[in-house]
Amino acid sequence: MKKLSITIALAFFCLNTFAQTDKEKEAKWDVSNPKGTYKDLEFSTNEGTWMSLDVSPDGKNIVFDLLGDIYTLPITGGEAKVLRSGFPFEVQPRFSPDGKKISFTSDAGGGDNIWTMNTDGTNAKQVTTENFRLLNNAVWTPDGQYIIARKHFSSTRSMGAGEMWMYHISGGEGIQLTKKKNEQQDAGEPCTSADGKYLYYSEDMYPGGFFQYNKNPNAQIYVIKRFDRTTGETDVITGGPGGACRPQISKDGKILAFVRRVHEASVLYLRNLETGEEWPVYDKLSKDQQEAWAIFGVYTNFNWLDASHIIIWANGKIMNVDITKSTATEIPFNAISKHKIIDALIFRQEVAPDKFNVKVIRNATTSPDEKMLVFNSVGYLWKKDLPSGSPARLTASTDFEFEPSFSSLTNEIVYTTWNDDNMGAIYKMNVADKKTVKLSSEKGIYRTPHFSPDGKYIVYQKEDGNDHMGFTFCVNPGIYIMENKAGAVAKLLSKDGADPQFIANDRILFQSFEGEEKTYKSISIEGKEIKTHFTSKYTTSVSVSPDGNWVAFIELFKAYVAAFPKTGKPLELSAKMGSVPVTQIAKDAGLNIHWSKDNKKIHWTYSDEYFTTIVKDRFTFMEGSPEKVAAMDSVGIKINLELPMDKPKGKVAFTNARIITMKGDEVIENGTIIINENKIEEIGNSSEIKIPADAKTIDCKGKTIMPGMVDVHSHLSTWRLGPSPQKQWSYFANVAFGVTTTHDPSSVSEMCFSQSEMVKAGYMVGPRVYSTGTILYGAEGDFKAVINNLDDARSAIARTKAFGAFSVKSYNQPRREQRQQVIQASRDLNIMVVPEGGSTFFHNMSEILDGHTGIEHNIPIADLSKDVVKLWSASKTGYTPTLIVVYGAINGEDYWYQKTNVWENKRLLNFFPRGIIDSRARHRKIVPDAEYEAGFIKVSKSCKKLTDAGVKVNMGSHGQIQGIGAHWELWMLQMGGLTPLQAIRCATQNGADYIGMGDQIGSLEKGKLADLIVMEKNPLENIRNTESIQYVMVNGRLFDAETMNQVGNYDVKRGKFYWENVKSNNNFPWHEETNSFMGGCEFGH
Repeated sequence: MKKLSITIALAFFCLNTFAQTDKEKEAKWDVSNPKGTYKDLEFSTNEGTWMSLDVSPDGKNIVFDLLGDIYTLPITGGEAKVLRSGFPFEVQPRFSPDGKKISFTSDAGGGDNIWTMNTDGTNAKQVTTENFRLLNNAVWTPDGQYIIARKHFSSTRSMGAGEMWMYHISGGEGIQLTKKKNEQQDAGEPCTSADGKYLYYSEDMYPGGFFQYNKNPNAQIYVIKRFDRTTGETDVITGGPGGACRPQISKDGKILAFVRRVHEASVLYLRNLETGEEWPVYDKLSKDQQEAWAIFGVYTNFNWLDASHIIIWANGKIMNVDITKSTATEIPFNAISKHKIIDALIFRQEVAPDKFNVKVIRNATTSPDEKMLVFNSVGYLWKKDLPSGSPARLTASTDFEFEPSFSSLTNEIVYTTWNDDNMGAIYKMNVADKKTVKLSSEKGIYRTPHFSPDGKYIVYQKEDGNDHMGFTFCVNPGIYIMENKAGAVAKLLSKDGADPQFIANDRILFQSFEGEEKTYKSISIEGKEIKTHFTSKYTTSVSVSPDGNWVAFIELFKAYVAAFPKTGKPLELSAKMGSVPVTQIAKDAGLNIHWSKDNKKIHWTYSDEYFTTIVKDRFTFMEGSPEKVAAMDSVGIKINLELPMDKPKGKVAFTNARIITMKGDEVIENGTIIINENKIEEIGNSSEIKIPADAKTIDCKGKTIMPGMVDVHSHLSTWRLGPSPQKQWSYFANVAFGVTTTHDPSSVSEMCFSQSEMVKAGYMVGPRVYSTGTILYGAEGDFKAVINNLDDARSAIARTKAFGAFSVKSYNQPRREQRQQVIQASRDLNIMVVPEGGSTFFHNMSEILDGHTGIEHNIPIADLSKDVVKLWSASKTGYTPTLIVVYGAINGEDYWYQKTNVWENKRLLNFFPRGIIDSRARHRKIVPDAEYEAGFIKVSKSCKKLTDAGVKVNMGSHGQIQGIGAHWELWMLQMGGLTPLQAIRCATQNGADYIGMGDQIGSLEKGKLADLIVMEKNPLENIRNTESIQYVMVNGRLFDAETMNQVGNYDVKRGKFYWENVKSNNNFPWHEETNSFMGGCEFGH
């Protein structure tokens, strides 16, 4: 084996961050030449991970892929010759029937398409030109004139279904052969018979008709089907328990080879097509990918050498299987692998400045005279005199305040409030004299109140409850109207709908949902005469002008305005509609769109800026319009709300403790830590540190202290809009179990970043809360990110950064060029990128090459060979395997339900609705330990291998079960062979480094922030002792872990959660749980 050699290449780049030149815009993105600083890597390997191969028609050569390059090899083995190498990722080579050409899948043209080349690697040509419905798994027809490949169809899930399509070798649009049966169950792995009559392929037939995680491989998942190219008929050839996948027909057409799962083993099987006999011939294959997504195939390509031998990849090696003897011999190879690895994006973040600028401006509304802006931030209402006034609280109330709306006639606003004990209410206030009147007479969760134009009525929505705030007093949800006076009787207008607003004195517009489309309907104030005005696939918010002639709307984050003619028919609302005038008004994004009283202006906010546009200036045909529309404003009026970062006063001394500092391997056996406000002032041996006289001293003799845990993949249940509870129970659960920093790689930006700022300001208790915000989604949905060039990528990332994000999640953008554009734009904007690989090994590897900050979720191939270990260890890309929801196996989460009495965990039940725990834990799924060994434990062993090679592995609990899930993840990392100290490093310093905070948190050192855990027992003796927590300190504030009362220099009792209140209705939808993602969740990995 040659020594690993890495050369730093001079590949720095200069680029204007915010504007492309005309030349840039015209140039096609070159996947082969992305910008950035890179390393040259070269190594020799005699094994490879997830290698597809084929045998030449004359039986003399093998062609195979390895880490995105294509090689040939004599059938007897030896030194592999590279045919295709470079930055594009190229896989799944297949010889043509005459042996003169090779087909393969390549992303060199931007996305995965089918290419061909001569067998010596020359004359490479792109055959297919798909840019969304991408292709892989190509096979030749026997006449050599056509190629059949799997075509990918994604819908609301990034990983969707497959169809078999046939393309002439000269190119073209292709011919559909098979039809997907639904949007989420896959089909692929085509294979043609020697006579060309039949096309064999595999298809997911699991019950349910939709994609499911971690399906049961002991039952039937995949079957093999046969399509008759002469009649168009399709038959099921084989399936049954263990499934059947990756069909490969013998040259005489009589024997079908395929892969089947038998318990934990993937086994090469044969089927006699004449008799139906089936038998195993080799049971040492690598694990197939039946349980999860496998858009490139459930197993790798293989082929027959002759009637008695099959050449197949297994466990890093190329094997020659003698089917007559059920034996196999290795075909040895050695390959030189060369790669360029772009430096991963890692940027330092400031964790705890003394002050911070509030970025999340919610529910903004402008006074009728346009002299005042009222908005919600950090849980409360604020006013700002326009244009240059300083923001100030509107009230002194301790109740949270949301969704204000001005009357068009007076200085009154109407708004909602929330208190965890007293629930919600509707108030109105005169902003001039600050007098308030409570309008509602019943408790509830109230949303979006608005005055009627004449001021006589208030319309609002009453919610049906949620798992943040409870479900009591939420009966009869819907759209209501009431008179504008205290104690008025409310009238239900519609059980369906959200976001009501008056469009006349006697009609109310509201949003409704019908399938994947949204409709905007109106109803009379008597609750009659429902009319549909708009339908839309992507619109998320509308605001109709007071005169009813215009509609402003938000589509895919950007704001537009369109004419609103009266036709008696619904208008399909879209930025691209050609039926009426429409124009964009907000460049990257817009929120809180609303109209001026005189119909002439539209106001909105974007981050901490306030914008106004004059409607006539956005068109050229109106009276007074310009001849040419000017560029959209990119700078608005700064709101300038600056708040102090919360931190405690006083000093705390922890004495006589064992301290696992995570400064290298340092463990102080009898140590003391002095905390001053929110920082570590002193740390060391107790005999060497003097305790300040004014410090609160806590004797920790016999106890162990370690840094607070950093959970870098923690979905915290912030999926919705609307009001926030005063106590987010998921935050309390995390802190109670020692998680002091969280990073959520998928949430609703407005809610998540708003609550993050509430924690920073001290208005909510929680860990440090960070997030990517809304994902950069590559499939369908009204939140998808449309990225077709570098400008699109910059716009998408800028709108997330505007909320305060320092990272984005690139969620299965289908084309490599899109993913690279996200990387480039993020580099320009100093943003880190964590991708969703979606159980797709090839994408995972190209993400490392492209310089992603990390890989989220486990690599679906558990047995990583030298090639992957060498590549990854040469990069700076981190790894967050989330073993708790491991791809390609039963979840690690289920192990702990099976092995422990979770429902008896007292501390857990203090911060969870019992129903969540009982419904998951009390009826156990019993799985043989061998399946766990072949599942998350095998993945954990690969984490050990990567850790030993220098890759930084992080702890990420996925939010499966808040708080304790972080410990389960930590324990599962240790089960793969990490030492307890190594596992703790994954949960502390590694995670801190991963999110750019390693110089401030992650270890216990002088000058660092005071995030720590005090445990009754020593986790270095038994890793499960991490759960024996007595105290948790976050940013210097000390909490009793059992109660989450604040202690130390403070004595603050925790209030009750909604399920602890008398007569609480705890009957909420079990599928919502705490983002288990196992039922009905559209996204959020």
